[in-house]
Amino acid sequence: MSILRLSDPNHVPEHLKGAVVAIGNFDGVHRGHQAVLERALEAAREAGKPSLVLTFEPHPRNVFVPDQPVDRLTPAAEKALILEALGFDAVVECTFTREFSQLTADNFVDQILVAALGASRIVTGFDFHFGKNRQGGPAFLMDAGERRGFHVTLVDAFRDEGGQAVSSSRIRELFGDGKVVEAAGLLGYRHRIRAEVIAGKQLGRTIGFPTANMVLPPETHLKHGIYAVRFRRADGTLYDGVASFGRRPTVDIDGEPLLETYVFDFAASLYGEVCAVSFFGYLRGEEKFEGLEPMLQQIRRDEEEARALLKGVKPLSPLDQRINFD
Repeated sequence: MSILRLSDPNHVPEHLKGAVVAIGNFDGVHRGHQAVLERALEAAREAGKPSLVLTFEPHPRNVFVPDQPVDRLTPAAEKALILEALGFDAVVECTFTREFSQLTADNFVDQILVAALGASRIVTGFDFHFGKNRQGGPAFLMDAGERRGFHVTLVDAFRDEGGQAVSSSRIRELFGDGKVVEAAGLLGYRHRIRAEVIAGKQLGRTIGFPTANMVLPPETHLKHGIYAVRFRRADGTLYDGVASFGRRPTVDIDGEPLLETYVFDFAASLYGEVCAVSFFGYLRGEEKFEGLEPMLQQIRRDEEEARALLKGVKPLSPLDQRINFD
């Protein structure tokens, strides 16, 4: 990865000072977020300035309501990869704590935006609020910029072709319904999950369908079922495949949910590799079969359907091209 990732704004190197800074959580980096991010990139190009994203880790809700963690569409590492694909020079994943949340809006501007980043322009959504008790809003930020020497660009809410606002929560709901195609339409790219491949019970290998197994966070909204996917190894090699997410009711009903990917035309070991799975289509729900033979017959049908679906897919955008095709 060539994008610079920092957790402390005070560690931004000198050559990135004076950057155009896009601010937000940007979970999912969906089309609404991309409207903000592209505006920042455009401003940076026009001004000949570096481009930087200021975001917050962990997600603020995970700090305030730790027993109800957010289902992160793009954890920090994945978000950084997408920001790199968009063209940003650096991302500051500002450490968010309860203490940090008590920083006043004035102090946030003075300490983070001015002293640490030396921002020349701030680009953010029209509803961005910051500082203790969310006391800093768009008007406050614009006034602060006039007084402290940076420009502010506010970007209106992005709406899809049906006139609805695009949001991370809406995309999570679509994943919960297995509607990965509709979710991709709001993201502007096919959603990708990245995790380490672990050893399973190796049943798939014994029946001729070895799988790369991944444990996803327990708060994952993804509907249990079978998906047509693309699988990217750590070295960047891309393969088509079919994946099952669920509890394997035929052979392991009490097991924890696993994402199990049968990678087409591939036989080597993947244990210990951090790989990525991108979702291109929902094929069917999870089923319990009366024995292995009916299950094998269905797996063969799933493979055939996934191969046919993936054969005809095309990129949704330049970002989708870079993430899921190149």
